[in-house]
Amino acid sequence: MEKTTDIIALRQPESVDDPLTEIARDGARRMLAAALKAEADAFVAQHAEETMPDGRQRVVRHGYGPERSIQTGIGALGVQRPKLRDRATDVPAEKRVRFTSAILPK
Repeated sequence: MEKTTDIIALRQPESVDDPLTEIARDGARRMLAAALKAEADAFVAQHAEETMPDGRQRVVRHGYGPERSIQTGIGALGVQRPKLRDRATDVPAEKRVRFTSAILPK
């Protein structure tokens, strides 16, 4: 008796077989990154008039946080949160300027 076996490859959640979905994910990732950058830039501009005693800006951009996964309608997207830093060292902790994104969940 001859035995035939059909092997069916199961779709993995991380893989995308549809090129249109991959284009949508890439576009969503770029739009989210642009929105986060614009939000951080607006926050820095809002605090641009606050300066240190030596004349430097008090609130500055400070790179990006680690990449994390955000669940969206087209699947999980990897994003990096922009970091902002308050340079003032002589200010009490409750008066330091803190940035919290309105776009990203905590």
